[in-house]
Amino acid sequence: MSREGRGSAELRPVTIHRRFTQMTPGSVLIEMGLTRVLCTVSVEESVPSWMRGSNEGWVTAEYAMLPGSGKQRVSRGSISGGRVKEIQRLIGRSLRAAVDLAAMPGVSLQVDCDVLQADGGTRTASITGAWVALADACDVLVAGGRLAASPVVDHVAAVSVGLIGDEILLDLAYVEDVAADVDCNVVMTGVGKLIEVQATAEGNPFDRDQLDRMLDTAAAGIDRLIEHQEKARAT
Repeated sequence: MSREGRGSAELRPVTIHRRFTQMTPGSVLIEMGLTRVLCTVSVEESVPSWMRGSNEGWVTAEYAMLPGSGKQRVSRGSISGGRVKEIQRLIGRSLRAAVDLAAMPGVSLQVDCDVLQADGGTRTASITGAWVALADACDVLVAGGRLAASPVVDHVAAVSVGLIGDEILLDLAYVEDVAADVDCNVVMTGVGKLIEVQATAEGNPFDRDQLDRMLDTAAAGIDRLIEHQEKARAT
């Protein structure tokens, strides 16, 4: 499958713009192909009520598709739908897997992922970009003396992978996503541990060998995304 010159195991072009806005300590615009997501991180000097007395901090996330992000306008009133809540929870728990909450007592980090343009993989791009914004925000807290050291202990990145016929395709654009027999989103840490695997057969069921192949392809793609994160953080 040509994919406009992109191989089946190749990522779309990836660009991570740090410090994209100036009002929050962490701000990233991530571009993966035509998908663009603005990820910002705000700091709150409090934790949820159920965490009081735990001497830990918290990381949570919100996600939204902005009007104009797709060919058909997305209503602002639709942001509280079940799909959005599921994606928000996915982003939040993915980022928490990379953070030592005990190293940020009394601090909450609010991550906002706003999709400016959607062409597949918005949740995975959100996770990959939000990690960079989160790491930047923690560095600001350390530089300002609020934290003794960054609580970020590992990378986290995510990518989609799909099965069309018997071909494994990495990082699906929208037209590939809707054509896939199996659609899978994979979230992993920098040391290669799985955080989440969301795999769904849209038609015929898939077997264990196909799942293993998809996971291997996703893992290689996530390694490259982490290289992009490291490169962005070094600039």
